Amino acid sequence: MATRPVPVRTILATIGLVLAAYGILELAVQARRVLIWAVIAVFLAVSLHPAVEALQRRVPRCRRSVATLLVFLAAAAVVGAVVALFVIPLAQEGSRFAGRMPALVRDAQAGRGPVGNLLERTHALRYVHQHQAQMRAFAAGLSTPALKFIRGAASTVAGALTIFVLAYLMVLEGPKAIDRSLSLVDEAPAARIRRVGAACARTVNGYLTGNLLISVICGLLTYVMLLVSGVPFAGLLALFVALTDLIPLVGATIGAVVASTVAFVHSLPAGIGAVVFFVVYQQAENHLLQPVVLSRTVKLNPLTVLLAILIAAEVAGILGALLAIPVTGIIQIVLKDVWIHHAGQPPGLPLRSDNSPQKADRSDESE
Repeated sequence: MATRPVPVRTILATIGLVLAAYGILELAVQARRVLIWAVIAVFLAVSLHPAVEALQRRVPRCRRSVATLLVFLAAAAVVGAVVALFVIPLAQEGSRFAGRMPALVRDAQAGRGPVGNLLERTHALRYVHQHQAQMRAFAAGLSTPALKFIRGAASTVAGALTIFVLAYLMVLEGPKAIDRSLSLVDEAPAARIRRVGAACARTVNGYLTGNLLISVICGLLTYVMLLVSGVPFAGLLALFVALTDLIPLVGATIGAVVASTVAFVHSLPAGIGAVVFFVVYQQAENHLLQPVVLSRTVKLNPLTVLLAILIAAEVAGILGALLAIPVTGIIQIVLKDVWIHHAGQPPGLPLRSDNSPQKADRSDESE
């Protein structure tokens, strides 16, 4: 049986699609920084959008532009207050740490002080004496790239401003753009898209605000514990623990290990107290704080969470690990809606992972 030749138009169209896909991927790689800023702006806009809507409902004559500006100014004021609250004690502790660094190094080299005693007990002091030249070269290399640090700080500030402006425009113009886009499709698909989008927004908003609240609680309790134990640089350690606690699953353990190690270097009772504190706190966080604070978040299988975090961290680093759970929750909501739609079930079934139709019906009615 003779085969029909492939038309030249089909061949050219296939080649064109392949080249277009390659061009899009190459453009995404080159503009990955801008894309990361846009993703962060989307999550920030989703988090602040309910506040804008609530302000417009409470103040009927308030225009959306004014409400958006007020909400973003309030958010900027809160962020600035938190930064100032941390920066002042951190600057004091940083200067105190820098002043004590030469004495700590001399004591460590002589085998005195908590660090020196630890090095002496672990036989690491011999290694330090044998590799002093390499350590000096490494320290000198750390102090040279001042210009690179300044550029990095400037890039961070520019990125923060860009994210802020993008999120502001998304909140301001997003509803209009969504309405115009949904007006191009029929009423039933538009309602389905709105329902799925609302469920995704609830997931993102609930997870981000809940996770941030839990990290603040963890940092404050850690600071109180370290301060009572007399561990030096309690503010720096508490801030590190709060930041690592934002990372799902492994972040709290990383922060606890670092803080407990510093506490053990300070004194044995402080180290034991830190270990006991972190064990008790993590149990309370896993069984009390997370179920209460993250009750509106899509619950995912632990294996799915771990795989999502590992893949996202490999693709986008720390940012990917932070956003892995909400992104995975969004994917789960979309896939569940597709499954329900193809199964021919009514659209009122739940899009959340608790598999409770009554809860879904109440959430749909509240919308």
